[in-house]
Amino acid sequence: MTRVLVVEDEPQLVRALVINLRARAYDVDAAADGATALRLAAAHHPDVVLLDLGLPDMDGVEVIKGLRGWTRSPILVLSARQTSEEKVRALDAGADDYVTKPFSMDELLARLRAAVRRTEEADTTDATAIVTTDEFTVDLIAKRVRRGGNDVRLTPTEWHLLEVLIRHPSRLISQKQLLQEVWGPAYQTETNYLRVYMAQLRRKLEPDPSRPRHLITEPGMGYRFEK
Repeated sequence: MTRVLVVEDEPQLVRALVINLRARAYDVDAAADGATALRLAAAHHPDVVLLDLGLPDMDGVEVIKGLRGWTRSPILVLSARQTSEEKVRALDAGADDYVTKPFSMDELLARLRAAVRRTEEADTTDATAIVTTDEFTVDLIAKRVRRGGNDVRLTPTEWHLLEVLIRHPSRLISQKQLLQEVWGPAYQTETNYLRVYMAQLRRKLEPDPSRPRHLITEPGMGYRFEK
């Protein structure tokens, strides 16, 4: 049974979340503040965390950082904060997705299922080290990309960028995270690098680079890989 930790201080929303999650056979814990959330997470090791940023005792980003110190379980942010800056701040801290309030319960449940599925797929990816899409196949151990039966020649930087995205399927990765992982901390503001190299990857891997199916841009936020 999948265990979900709900971190939210609005009683009505907590009640709605708990009812809907338990009705779908999730095991649910709830916390109304950050300190309780961190304590429950350490005690029960949730598979997924649903986290409000506006908590009474600390900012939700601090909770994300606390969780990311020891767990890779997906964290879905639920927040009324709608600016790109807030979204990027949460993603940079380690959140996996960002849902803006108000939201439909159906959308949230779909995102929750996707988060669980991504975790399962990541485990499979680690085991097989081969990722296949309709257009191309990536062998993470051999560092080899094939499309239409032919090898695709990637530069070392193109490969590194593709590898980071593929190792986190469907997860939104912020521009800052990608720049830091691929180019290093000194390049965290060089977003033009990402535009150039993503365009190159799309020309090599996407059937229609102007309408990518696998290497997706989230404007002002980052990129994600979709199988």
